[in-house]
Formats: sequence, C-alpha cells, structure tokens
Amino acid sequence: MRSNLIAGLDIGTTKTCALIAELVGEGRRRPELRVLGVGQARTGGVRRDVVTHIEETTESVKSAIKEAELMAGSEIDRVWCSIGGDHVQAFSSMGVVAVQGEEINATDLARVHEVARAVALPPDREFLHAVPQEYRVDHQDGIKDPVGMSGVRLEAEVYLVTCAAAAATNLRKAVNRAGYRVQSLVLSPLATARAVLTEDEKEVGVALIGVGASTTEMVVFHEGKIQHIGVLPVGGDTITNDLVRGLSIPFAEAQKAKERHGVALAQLVDPQETVELPGPGPGQRRDVARELIAHIVEQRLDEIFGLVHQHLDGVGVLDRLGAGVVLTGGTSSMDGVVEMAQQCFAAPIRLGAPGDGLSGLTSEVGRPRFATVTGACLLGADRFHETGEGASTMSSQLITRVGAWIREFF
Repeated sequence: MRSNLIAGLDIGTTKTCALIAELVGEGRRRPELRVLGVGQARTGGVRRDVVTHIEETTESVKSAIKEAELMAGSEIDRVWCSIGGDHVQAFSSMGVVAVQGEEINATDLARVHEVARAVALPPDREFLHAVPQEYRVDHQDGIKDPVGMSGVRLEAEVYLVTCAAAAATNLRKAVNRAGYRVQSLVLSPLATARAVLTEDEKEVGVALIGVGASTTEMVVFHEGKIQHIGVLPVGGDTITNDLVRGLSIPFAEAQKAKERHGVALAQLVDPQETVELPGPGPGQRRDVARELIAHIVEQRLDEIFGLVHQHLDGVGVLDRLGAGVVLTGGTSSMDGVVEMAQQCFAAPIRLGAPGDGLSGLTSEVGRPRFATVTGACLLGADRFHETGEGASTMSSQLITRVGAWIREFF
C-alpha cells in the first residue's frame, strides 16, 4: 500500500467525482501526479453546490471514492475536497510588520501573513484561503518572495476567501460519514485554475469561467495575482429546464438530450437533422429537429455568457485579459461553446482540461468536467511538497477503515 497518495473530491450538484493519484517527481520545483483511479457517481442531497441532505450526499461520496479505489488498487483515508457556491466571498487584506533581523526570514513572513489574516469574521463565516498576492519591502512593490531581502518594513497583500460555516460543516459531515476525512477544503475556482491555467496566462491576464450545473464560477488573474472571484447562480441546469419546457419532456430526458444532441450555435446544425425523443404518452417516441434543441441551448447559453461579461465589466477586469478566457465545466464541452464565447467576449477562447503535471490515466481526466477534482489533487500535492502533510498513509488508512466498519455495523 502506497504512502504518498493524494486524493481529490468534487461534490457537484449533479455529479460527484473522486480522483486518486500518486506523488511522483519529488525534488522538482512543482510536484507531478500519476493518476491511478477515477470515480464518478450521481450526486444526491446537493442543491446549488450546498449539501441539503447529508445521508444522500454520503452515499454519493462512498460510490465515487470506492470506484476510484477499485481502479487504483489502493485505499485512501483523506481527501482534498472542493467547495463552491454563491455563499463564497473574497476580498484583499494588507498586513504590515517590522523586520526583526538584518534580513527577512520565514518567521517575518509568517507574522505578516498572520496580521493580514487578522480580520473579524461573523460567526457564520469560515476562512478557506489566505492567498499571498505580492509583498512590499520598504515600499518597493512587486516582490514575489521577500525571504533573504534586506529591509525594515515588510508588507503583504493577501487575498482572503471565506465561505458559509454551515455549508463547510455539512460538507465535512457528509465525507466523514462515508468513512473519510477532509484534509482541507479548497475553493472550486482556485482548484480548477491550478489544473488548467499556466503561469504565463496568469501573468498576462486570464479569466477562468466554469459553467457548472447550478452556478457559473469565475476567477480572474493578472500580473500573477487574483484580481476577482465571482459566482453567478445560473448554470447548465438552466439550459436543461428550458429543454424541459420547450420540448415537453422529463428533466432526465432533457439532460440526456442536452448531452447527446446539444449544440451551442444553431447554425452548426443541419436543418434537416432530427433526433428521437420521448413522446407525450408512455412508451411513445417522436422525431424532433435537432435545430430546435440548438436554438433553445443557444439562447440560454448566450444569456449566461452575457451575464458573465456584464459581471466582469462591472468589476473592471475585462481590459486585463491579455490571454483571453478559459472555459471549463461539463457544459463547456458542448459543440459550438468556444465559437459562442468568442462572439460574446471578443477575446481568445480555449477549453481548459487537465494535462500538465499529470501522468498515468490522463485520458480518464483530460476533460473539462474533471478540472476541479484534478486541481484539488494538485493543490494537495503542492501542500505535501512544501510541508510533507496531506498524503494518505498505511496506518491512518487502517484506522479509518476500522472506524468506517464500526459506524456501518453499529
């Protein structure tokens, strides 16, 4: 049984994804992962990315992780779990300390981070991340790593991310009841960015847009720093609901029609092409023009991208996107999405799929829908690379398994 396994978990509104990978390439600047196993399950008990029924969510977590463990041939005891939703809030904070010695050391860095994080939060909020943006030494800005530099005044700009404490607690409960431990919660857009964005894109300026089932998440980078994080309460399920009304079919059939026949631009569809869908009566079938499905999808997706454009314009970041826009999420895999986004944003557009820093079963995760769970694993690998903490070990795996068996039978 391996002792350097990193596991990620992404509990979305419609699907739960689990990924197990092995840390390889130790000693390099950035860790690499060998993908060993991937698992998927239909999500239950989650609405708008928030747990609403713990037992149903627990079963989804069990199914996804068990499938990943079976494929990997190894068991894990902890996961790096993503969290998202419109309850997430983010803002910048500054910290200032006096340098104690002749040069800045790790202790000074820890102190300035602590000062920057010293922000009073309401009891219903929880810290998720404190992401260092840049440092200033004696008012000289643009410094990425001040350790070893001389100066008397050290400032740090830190991007603080918080979430609803109840949402985080219920997510941990669902995972714990499945027999696993949440090593850390990671914000979905930041996890996705770790998996699909390059350092050059972050420096030049890029917007990552993840169109999920119930929400559309955004994170904007420029000059290597986070400029904005935002969430809109619309997503792929909005398109599915439009198909339910427009085609008079059940939600499950509308979801299948969207995945199998959906196209983001009606002009890409042959007007003569038809697809078979359920009819009005039990067991009946009917032919529907695929162009009709495309028109419904196009109108709603155009509205979603329009809302994203309006949001980014409102926070003043549209003129900083030198590298354009990167699309992720299951909806972004639909034919014609890139072309539609190009019309809306008038900027370079590409699909973001995991690939860099990965080996092994890369074909299993090399799709936009697996970007978040892969990014959660990579963030876990980064932490393990820096601190040696966060990987599954044999002893803790056995202890966790015994605990899970006790909970199951008693």
